[in-house]
Amino acid sequence: MCGIAGVLNGERLAADLIAALAHRGPDGIRTESLPGANLAHARLSIIDLEGGWQPLHAAGSVVVGNGEIYNYLELAQDHGLGPLLATGSDFEPLLHLYAREGPDAFRRLRGMYALCLVGGDGRTWLVRDPFGIKPLYLLELDGAVIFASEPRAFLAAGLIDPVMDASAAEDLLGLSYTTGEATIFPALRRLAPGEILEVTPAGLIAHETRPCLPARSPRRATDEAALVDQLDAVLEESVRVHQRSDAPFGLFLSGGIDSAAIATLMARLAERPVTAFTCGFDLPGAADERGQAERVAQALDLDWREVRFDETEFWRLLPRVALALDDPTADYATLPTYRLAEAARDTLRVVLTGEGGDELFGGYGRYRRALRPALLGGRPADPRPDRPEVLARWREAGRAPRGLSTLQSAQWSDVATWLPNDLLIKLDRCLMANGLEGRTPFLDPEVADFAFTLPDRFKVRGRFGKYLLRTWLARTCPAAAPWARKQGFTVPVEAWIAPRAADIAPRVAAVSAVRRLRSPEAVAAAFAPGGKGAWPLLFLAVWSLIHLEGVEPADALEACTGRV
Repeated sequence: MCGIAGVLNGERLAADLIAALAHRGPDGIRTESLPGANLAHARLSIIDLEGGWQPLHAAGSVVVGNGEIYNYLELAQDHGLGPLLATGSDFEPLLHLYAREGPDAFRRLRGMYALCLVGGDGRTWLVRDPFGIKPLYLLELDGAVIFASEPRAFLAAGLIDPVMDASAAEDLLGLSYTTGEATIFPALRRLAPGEILEVTPAGLIAHETRPCLPARSPRRATDEAALVDQLDAVLEESVRVHQRSDAPFGLFLSGGIDSAAIATLMARLAERPVTAFTCGFDLPGAADERGQAERVAQALDLDWREVRFDETEFWRLLPRVALALDDPTADYATLPTYRLAEAARDTLRVVLTGEGGDELFGGYGRYRRALRPALLGGRPADPRPDRPEVLARWREAGRAPRGLSTLQSAQWSDVATWLPNDLLIKLDRCLMANGLEGRTPFLDPEVADFAFTLPDRFKVRGRFGKYLLRTWLARTCPAAAPWARKQGFTVPVEAWIAPRAADIAPRVAAVSAVRRLRSPEAVAAAFAPGGKGAWPLLFLAVWSLIHLEGVEPADALEACTGRV
């Protein structure tokens, strides 16, 4: 897990970009100039702590990469690369395979990564993993192609203006994230998940975009016991490779199905108790999963750590989270994620999490509603923003291929929109701000191929989503109570805002970015008792002061709330 930056076909220095990404690589920064390329890498040492520094040279090519290639040992063994390897880096086998196969080598990678490869054949590539777990941003300027792991690098180097695209901001207010490849900064775009771009002196050439899900309708499997056994094998293998690390690793454990599944397999594979962190909310009536998480931890003999989150933590972390989320998401789950990362950073360097379980195995309640007949309350699994143009953009970004089942189409849309642009941005920024690497064993090509093509009845059955995953967990960790009613993960932000809402509303309404989108009356209505949308407006106000107006985070919070 690192930060990368580079300038291709231009004279600017990548050092001007990488300085803003030092939090992603606390172990050090290295830069290098090549013909037609200037590359930079900020390193968080995880694999081959001594020898894995980048830019990495091998077989005539050079790479800078962010993330992990989990199957690097298998690639080396299967292709006889052992005698050629000079380091233990997970990125070195790719360079040797590229020398043999060219860009076809990218299809062999199993992992999370965003990389730039300058080939010995004179070709240069930008590549992002198919799920979009690791970020990469792109700017074309004066004939140069400039890339970096976060938008803040472009802002700090003065390469883009700190202005906001109003359509993207409407998406943020309506969905809690922005859609598609465009970002909230008009000149900057994201490399799409799975995209492979060739950079030539004449410009960019789109090579291909690899889908993370198999575009196949459900298979006709009927043997439940056999499917449970297959699921066990597929998940165990994914967790096994996701644990490859030369630095301490553990997990974030909620009271839900997904993290309990990961914990079960980590405990099975571990030689000593696995370290697990759980966040709970100190507010009467708030959804608090600590009790259930502790029961799972005791059953699995985990080294369990409890992290508390209260109103003081909310106001303390709000500006820090807004600073970390330079590509914004107003998902309130960013707050406990950041708090967990703070708590874990002195103990761990790698954290496994349960992101992707709901999307792949059919866990969301909206999937079940989409399968009901209209007379029984069925409705599309689409989000329900207030503005129709926001829904139109979401539908375009999440358009599923033909031939899938209704459930698969809903899953496909979420994996194309909500997953990379909300959940994975949240995980990347909140952990990287604290020097942690986040890994997602559900978001693995082998797991995705198995889960997405399951018959619908093994995903959704009756009032239960994730039916097969629950069945497996009931066998492997009954303490997880997989058939209990899901409590849901909610952060009581509205309860913490409400006592100060009358004072906050006019302050938020006065912020320039908010004034572009909402009238003072609309902001007041959002913050009034029973109103809707106070938290996204407050987040946008704090975020915009920091990233568009250059206000210090603590001062941005004070300007919006009166709190110091």
